[in-house]
Amino acid sequence: MHTDEMILVSVDDHVIEPPHLFDGRLPAKYADRAPRFVNRADGTMAWVYEGLEIPNTALNAVAGRPPSEFGREPVCIDEIRAGCYDIDARVKDMNANGILGSLCFPSFVRFCGQLFAENGERDQSAAMVRAYNDWHIDEWAGTHPGRFVPLAIPILWDPELAAAEVRRVAAKGCHAVTFSSNPHALGLPSLYTDHWDPFWKACEDEGTVVCMHLGSSSTVPITSPDAPVEVIYSLSPIGLIEAASDLVWSAVFRKFPGLRVALSEGGIGWIPYFQERIDNIYKRTRHWSGMDLGDRLPSEVFREHVLLCFIDDATGIRNRHHLELDNIMWECDYPHSDSDWPRSPEALSRNLAGVSDEEIDKITHLNAMRHFRYDPFTHIPRAAATVGALRRRDPDWDIAIRSTAHLRPAAATHR
Repeated sequence: MHTDEMILVSVDDHVIEPPHLFDGRLPAKYADRAPRFVNRADGTMAWVYEGLEIPNTALNAVAGRPPSEFGREPVCIDEIRAGCYDIDARVKDMNANGILGSLCFPSFVRFCGQLFAENGERDQSAAMVRAYNDWHIDEWAGTHPGRFVPLAIPILWDPELAAAEVRRVAAKGCHAVTFSSNPHALGLPSLYTDHWDPFWKACEDEGTVVCMHLGSSSTVPITSPDAPVEVIYSLSPIGLIEAASDLVWSAVFRKFPGLRVALSEGGIGWIPYFQERIDNIYKRTRHWSGMDLGDRLPSEVFREHVLLCFIDDATGIRNRHHLELDNIMWECDYPHSDSDWPRSPEALSRNLAGVSDEEIDKITHLNAMRHFRYDPFTHIPRAAATVGALRRRDPDWDIAIRSTAHLRPAAATHR
């Protein structure tokens, strides 16, 4: 398949939330307690909630900037592309990259809404979660019909409230919710308890995919305090390998056979060995450990329930026939540092060399459409949804890679 003929749906992008997010979306008694977007004394941007200040680091929004300017230091809003936070500019950036659809994870509230789980009175924080989800569904995903897969954050501290929120947003057309890859690491009950059963049941009933993103345990894999940043990045999928193990060996999928979990930004190259490993373990331990999966192997449980997501993974694609092809989905990761924007289709095409057109369609959009109950073609004709057709929409849109460090106030130039 020629690159221009592909139809791309990314199941992992990110939004830098705009300053007006909570305006008019909260009960009056909580309106003055809402997180506030501020420009700090040094000119960099941040959100403030319950006395906690959350800056936006450069690595969260590097699309359009040279790699020499990637880093952990806070940035000002003038440094980042408008497509990071403005929905109209985002769609133009998607068009320039040939991407039809996008599922966007949150930023300042953290991957699964940990900000509200850890700060604020419970009723107040629940109101913040609902307001955030309404903004995401109604404005971010709703402004341009057919272009976004809506994603909710959970009311993480109460499984009954979390279940109610899953059902509420499903009625608004949202069939994806974030969740921690390891709730125990957040001080919450583990996946081996029945604590989360109301939440799992709601997700199963509503056909809602539970998205466990890399980093959603709020822990970073590291070998030693003096290890370079490359070690952290090398080990970054470890959290999702741990999540995969918990999911397979817990009772979650046995109790909720219709549940689906996505390992977001986890990659797929490691999965053939993981499947082989868990089957070999089961054959050796089941006789004395008490583990009973009935007449199924753990790899079969995994293949049925776990959705696989990758950005750039030629090894995984070469070994795709050892995976469940109907569960493999692609990620762009805009505007993070792993994204190939605005040349993502070309990077993906290199991974897909030698793959049949039927398989490409599954990986690039059909699997995502089915799992997330997302049908862009009710709004956009298929012929107008290809990489080539979308790129022709805004031919004069500026996609040049350029330095923006000079826009940062002098006081904020240090690392």
